[in-house]
Amino acid sequence: EVQLVESGGGLVQAGGSLRLSCAASGSTFDDYAIGWFRQAPGKEREGVSCIRNVDNITYYADSVKGQFTISSDNAKNTVYLQVNSLKPEDTAVFYCAAGNRVLIWHDPDEYDYWGQGTQVTVSS
Repeated sequence: EVQLVESGGGLVQAGGSLRLSCAASGSTFDDYAIGWFRQAPGKEREGVSCIRNVDNITYYADSVKGQFTISSDNAKNTVYLQVNSLKPEDTAVFYCAAGNRVLIWHDPDEYDYWGQGTQVTVSS
């Protein structure tokens, strides 16, 4: 079993940046793919990025390419999501998730474990 704890969210002005963290514990970190999802009020959960810790292959949604960057520090069992040039429409709860049999990285059903989420609010 894997426990995930997100941090780093907050209130930021448009154009600002945040670095979100997802700290994992409880199992072999290298075996998992870690995905970042976001959910805005009234909208479905959307996959924004994923990293496969076994080979560091990364994936991004088209809507965030060039704006978000995912990275992993395997020594710290932590995955980061750097979010830049934030816009009010980026306001959402950001979740990280872990799965060890992820084939469709942006499908929430592919992941077995979820964190509690961290709120990102972007003011105009």
